[in-house]
Amino acid sequence: MAITTQYVVTHKGVEKLVTTDKKEADQYDKMLDAADNLAEYIQAKGLGIDDSLIEELTIMLSKNKEKVSKIFKGATAQSVLEDETAEVVKLKANG
Repeated sequence: MAITTQYVVTHKGVEKLVTTDKKEADQYDKMLDAADNLAEYIQAKGLGIDDSLIEELTIMLSKNKEKVSKIFKGATAQSVLEDETAEVVKLKANG
């Protein structure tokens, strides 16, 4: 019999990630915390965006924080998207 340690990340009472990698669980938890902070900021600005849309948007932004950061530093959306495509092609070639 084998014993496996699992890390479960829950968010607002919902199981979001189950993994055996503590580092992955910690990173995912931090990403969710960042998304919650972004959501709170957006809601405080009074933009009137639906809560489910805010959650989806902030999680996407948090998952892609490095890429979004490049845009804030002056990169074009097109160049960031092209880099993403190149990364996917590279991964497929190596996989």
